[in-house]
Order: sequence, then structure tokens, then C-alpha cells
Amino acid sequence: MTRTHLAEVITRARVDKGLSWAQIAEAIGKDRVWTVAALLGQHPLSEEDASTVASLLDLDDDAVAVLQMVPYRGSHEAVPSDPTIYRFHEALSLYGPAIKELIHEEFGDGIMSAINFRMSVQRRPDPRGDRVIVTFDGKFLDYTWNNTEQEVSP
Repeated sequence: MTRTHLAEVITRARVDKGLSWAQIAEAIGKDRVWTVAALLGQHPLSEEDASTVASLLDLDDDAVAVLQMVPYRGSHEAVPSDPTIYRFHEALSLYGPAIKELIHEEFGDGIMSAINFRMSVQRRPDPRGDRVIVTFDGKFLDYTWNNTEQEVSP
């Protein structure tokens, strides 16, 4: 079983069981975004956490083993070379699928607008090294499909 295939199995099982990503994260005591990224193949789980997830979703022993494997993270597309831009690329490669899942779970089928959009960058002092806080604030846009082949009566 590959991580990609297991991610699809997990996503389907979660829906079939009526579980939210937050409920799964709570069951293993981990952050919600981290948990989604892990279950979509971006982080390894401990044996205990993998077993808990398997129990919740009725997964087999092969799935428990795959969940514990250290993954190849992110995508293998062309990567920007500027260090700051690269880190955003890295973060979205790792957490983009998790963010997408959480947007769909919270809002339904649609996207976050980058046109009707706000962003802020802040610095927060931290004794272990200052933190960069980047906030993306985009309007949610529902996905709609219009059949343009049929005429619409006025």
C-alpha cells in the first residue's frame, strides 16, 4: 500500500464513519492541521497514534505500518530558489492538501479567493527565536457550474 493510496482510503473512511478531522486529531491528541497533513501522507505517526487511527477508521495492519513510515514530503515540481519563497512553497506543499480538506469541511465545495484577499505579516517575540506570523484572509467562493450549452430563457 502506498501513502497516496492510503490517503485516499483514509479520506473515504473518515467520511463513511462521519468523523471530522478535528475528532481524529483529538483522538490522537495532535493539532488538527498537523493531523490532516499526516493522514494525507506528510508526517509519520507513532505506533500508538497509527493504531488509534486504524481503530477509528477500521484500517488494517498494513495501514498502521505505512502511517509510521517517514514520508517523502511535498511535491517534486520545480521549486523556487529564493529561500523565503521556497519556505512558503514548502509549507504549502506539506499543508496545502490539509488546508484544502479543512476549507471544504468547514465551508463546502469552493476556494479561498486571492482576489478578494487580505494578508498580514507580523513578528512575535519568542524566547526560542522570534516567530513570523503570516495570515491569509480570503473570501470564500462557492464552486458553481453553469451549463453554457443550454439557452437560458429571459
